[in-house]
Amino acid sequence: MDKLRALEYFIAAANERSFTGAARALNVSVPAVARLVGALEQRLGVALFDRTVQGLTLTSDGVNYLAACRPLLEQMDAADEALRSGAMRPRGSLVLGTSPILSQHSILPALPAFHARYPDIQIDIRNIDRITAPDASAAEVLVLYGWPKQPGMVHRHLADTRLMICASPRYWETHGMPATLADLTQHQCLLFRDHEGTVIDYWEHEHDGKTEAVAVNGWLISSHRDVILDAVIAGQGVARFTDLSIREPLRAGLLVPVLTDWQSRQAPPINLLYRSNQRRLPRVRLFIEFLTGLFQRLETERAPDLAQHVAAEEPHWYRRRHSRASATPTPPRRPPRAGPTV
Repeated sequence: MDKLRALEYFIAAANERSFTGAARALNVSVPAVARLVGALEQRLGVALFDRTVQGLTLTSDGVNYLAACRPLLEQMDAADEALRSGAMRPRGSLVLGTSPILSQHSILPALPAFHARYPDIQIDIRNIDRITAPDASAAEVLVLYGWPKQPGMVHRHLADTRLMICASPRYWETHGMPATLADLTQHQCLLFRDHEGTVIDYWEHEHDGKTEAVAVNGWLISSHRDVILDAVIAGQGVARFTDLSIREPLRAGLLVPVLTDWQSRQAPPINLLYRSNQRRLPRVRLFIEFLTGLFQRLETERAPDLAQHVAAEEPHWYRRRHSRASATPTPPRRPPRAGPTV
């Protein structure tokens, strides 16, 4: 048995959660993957996968074996690529895990420039919106909103965001603009449902040093951000968006923000995550440098009145399983930390 190839097939099957997906990723036949993984299990004397009609699931032995084997293959890949990169351009496939919002509105517009500079690096973008998603382990680089926590991974802050309350010009002309946060209860507020199933109907903002919160509601709820965006542009209501995701509709005048001097600590930061040994791969290192520069540029291009913002904090409802954010008990607000005296 070719032990190295068997490990490669095993890791691919774990990443893809099927022999078919592994075979497709490796460009080999399905029987070849199944046969070699089976031979590896027989040699080890344990089952690495539970096989069902829904696909493959790692057993407890499989989970432990994957954690032990993955760094070994990654180190070998890094050694191979470092050797090759001395004689040729960086190459290979890089798996990026990120949400459709970030890929479509922030990363994708800049990717042609990266491709022009490194034409032999193939970018494989997978829709992953949380660190616990089943496909997250297959990603070499993750770019995620929010406050992800994953021990064993390098976690870097890429950018801050602002939550902007927007509607179409036609909607504001028909219904009037709110003067305070409380006025939003008189408007149709179209709501997002996050990946945990919580409807984000609790909007908390600060103004002149005071914090206010309001439970809003409207006729449309969706977990698809572009559904909400299209409805708002069509004049059907008000919604909150992260500022970096609506740059083009704002420039085109399709969205008009209100209460811009109200800021929210619930604005989710943008995070970069990767395993430390992955950075040894030239293609990964170059892509990390590209992402870092990209989001630095996006922050500098932010409108001057949006450059200053309050520090983001994990919302009280973020890790709690409630149908609505407003249903989660609000803890007493902690006083701000005292800064250094001078």
